[in-house]
Amino acid sequence: MCGRYLMTSSPSLVQDCFDLRSEPSIIATYNAAPTQCLPVVREGVDGKSCGLLRWGLIPSWAKDSSIGNRMINARSETAAEKPSFREAIRSRRCLVVADGFYEWKREGDRKRAYCFRMGDGLPFGMAGLWDRWSSPEGKMVESFTILTTGPNPMVGEVHDRMPVIIDREQYSRWLALDLTEPGQIACLLGSYPAELMDSHEVSDHVNSPRNNDPRCIEPI
Repeated sequence: MCGRYLMTSSPSLVQDCFDLRSEPSIIATYNAAPTQCLPVVREGVDGKSCGLLRWGLIPSWAKDSSIGNRMINARSETAAEKPSFREAIRSRRCLVVADGFYEWKREGDRKRAYCFRMGDGLPFGMAGLWDRWSSPEGKMVESFTILTTGPNPMVGEVHDRMPVIIDREQYSRWLALDLTEPGQIACLLGSYPAELMDSHEVSDHVNSPRNNDPRCIEPI
């Protein structure tokens, strides 16, 4: 699963890398965690825009928001079959803006944390799905989940799943409102090449989501 990541790039760099129509209003985070509101790119009639959505997808039909706490990830292999995700994967796809993600390797009673980033150091888009839910009081909440897949060799040394990372050349295709055919969507959901990524071990400072500072990504 992907349960923690970082997003520290400047708004101007995010605008350039995702071809946004305007500079986004975002705040850097070294330790993004579920239930936080985080930057997500979506396609609209006027082009791509970036907004803040809650991490943990709440389906439109949910009775209450607590279901979102269990919906931080969706398996890409089965999302099209699940009631919570099957409509979203056809019509509500998004890119979750990130500069890296964390995974933990279990060794006996201990877990060691690793940070994975792009080799060129640029921000990237994790494949996401989003939905819009209205509370009984009429409050509107937009939320998202991150699609996962089997790991590439680099991530596989640490964990048995990794987020789906969309190739930059395929951002527009992934977000395209007219892309609805399951087979064509599935073609975009493979493991990102390990040779285009870097990784390093980090300290257990990152273990607590209350810690949100550069120490989270310092190599050890």
